[in-house]
Amino acid sequence: MKIATFNIQNLFHRDRSLLDKPFDDCSAEWTIEIDQLMAKIKRTDKDNLRLRELSCMLGIDNSLQLPYAVVKRKSGFLFLKGMNYSKELKAGELTDWNGWIALQNVPIEPLAIENKARVIADINPDILILQEIEDRASLEEFNTILLPKFNCTPFKDSFVVQGNDKRGREIGILTRKGFEIRSVRSHIFDQDISGRNIFNKDLLEYDIRTKAGNTIFILAAHLQETGIANDLSEIYRRKQAERAAEIYMNLLEEGKNYIALVGTLNAACFSNSIIPLLQETNLRDVTRHHSFKVDYDKGKDAGYFSLGAYQKGVNIKQKDYLLLSPELFTKVIKCGLNRRGVWPENQPMWSIYPSMQIKNQAASEHPAIWVEIDV
Repeated sequence: MKIATFNIQNLFHRDRSLLDKPFDDCSAEWTIEIDQLMAKIKRTDKDNLRLRELSCMLGIDNSLQLPYAVVKRKSGFLFLKGMNYSKELKAGELTDWNGWIALQNVPIEPLAIENKARVIADINPDILILQEIEDRASLEEFNTILLPKFNCTPFKDSFVVQGNDKRGREIGILTRKGFEIRSVRSHIFDQDISGRNIFNKDLLEYDIRTKAGNTIFILAAHLQETGIANDLSEIYRRKQAERAAEIYMNLLEEGKNYIALVGTLNAACFSNSIIPLLQETNLRDVTRHHSFKVDYDKGKDAGYFSLGAYQKGVNIKQKDYLLLSPELFTKVIKCGLNRRGVWPENQPMWSIYPSMQIKNQAASEHPAIWVEIDV
């Protein structure tokens, strides 16, 4: 059987707050300006207006979690629906007109959508874990319409649980015939001692019966990404990693030996924030297996090993992992990584799909990782 994990960065539409920001170079200056304005004992109307502008441009305004309007894709058409939640800066109380409409979701380039399907079709797994999908309806449309275009049989079952993130970045699973999803457990309500949710997205536990009649447990994670406040991101990610490690160890203590922990951990293997998973448990990284297969960098980069990369000649920073319990690691037949759908910004360079001519046609910024095991 083959398991794969892929942060697909949405299927058809992506929240605008997640796209490249045209003003990123100004973020540091704007943050300083906000701090100075907030420190004022008395703020003028002009100060408050400037604070609202800066909050919007930096993406730290809570209102960005809720859309003015949402674009939905159905049967090839786009549907626009207003949300009517804002009462600020209106022309009058008789209408909801603000003078402009900010679309929360941005359609993904059609060639990029096809390249997402290409990545999955090339791997053709029996169990596929996807990070950052909009919802189950979108996943089913992608499964039944896009995958067959690339000679990939649609998966039999799919399951999506809505997590704590409000921007359409859910975790989903797809399984082929003969692989039964027996139970799914979410950890969106896990809290730390202060009462704060540990997972800003989710951590999901899947109990799956394989074709051979064995049971495998998959923990699907998507940990805190690095933001403007990097130190705070590290703290949150560390708490999430500690909780994920605790869940894994509990499964081991219950005598469940076939366990995989997969997903986007958003840190290199040496990072202090994911030490609880990589150094304080017995989980093994498939990228360290002798059978690990990948297209290496071109030219001189093929012999180079940059800090935080997957391995020598694979010089992209590791954020995505496929970790196995020791007993499951012994069952590995082969494993690999597909990054043909990732756009190489500068050096190093590697083989990409011929259909990718510009960055926004890339399948994702993340590679897909897979493992074939005898279970």
